[in-house]
Amino acid sequence: MGRLSVAFALLCGLVAGVAASSAEDRGMVLATTTATQESGLLDYLLPLFRDKTGIDVTVIARRADEVLDGARRGEVDVVLMHARPQEEKFVADGFGVKRYDVMYNDYVLIGPKSDPAGVKGKDIATALKAIEAKGAPFVTRGDRSGTHAAELALWIVAGIDIAGAKGAWYREAGTRMASVLAAARAANAYVLSDRGSWIAFRDRGDLDIVVEGDRRLLNQYGVMLVNPAKFPNVKKDLAQTFIDWLTSPEGQTAIAGYKVDGQQLFFPNSDRSGG
Repeated sequence: MGRLSVAFALLCGLVAGVAASSAEDRGMVLATTTATQESGLLDYLLPLFRDKTGIDVTVIARRADEVLDGARRGEVDVVLMHARPQEEKFVADGFGVKRYDVMYNDYVLIGPKSDPAGVKGKDIATALKAIEAKGAPFVTRGDRSGTHAAELALWIVAGIDIAGAKGAWYREAGTRMASVLAAARAANAYVLSDRGSWIAFRDRGDLDIVVEGDRRLLNQYGVMLVNPAKFPNVKKDLAQTFIDWLTSPEGQTAIAGYKVDGQQLFFPNSDRSGG
């Protein structure tokens, strides 16, 4: 091969390498919870974000404790989840840079239409007390997810030590929300679900919402940049661009526009002051 050909080949290789590096540099990693991913929201939002910015987002969906464990190892750039006490501790411990409210939906108590515990229309604390008193079947995620943490907090609100009170009626599924709802359907049992997962769940059988609207069922989502001072590999600029877009009027409008069967799953409530 002549010198000119060799030089041309080297130049092509250099250009290809720069292009590949540039494409890689335009990608970032978002860690979120399985319930968020299963809702379909990110499948709707991320193409809009990519069209706006040219940034590709790889999503890693895990339960809440695994999301934060990975972020504490610097494996991701941004965290989007719904477990506020854990999120605030993550930031306070120096692993995250601020926390911004993004959106909310709510939890709903699902149960058989026959409502054997007689909880329909009651507040959530009264409903859980009745379920425990009657030993009505209840399926829990039991997996240290954000939804599981919310459920455990609600048992405390109801004045019940679920670790001591649980019996055969309290069934631990140890899996993601869609599978838990399927297990509740099969067992004709009660279950706590985020509303988005419930709306997205198709094969409901005899299940329906029995308790909703209690202010204690609010499900707030937050977004955080993983601390680049602690993890220099974090794609700080790309990640911040994603956070800025998600909490901007454009991103908030996109969140409000996501619907399943005509029902809005998430309600934007960005607070750009951070927390």
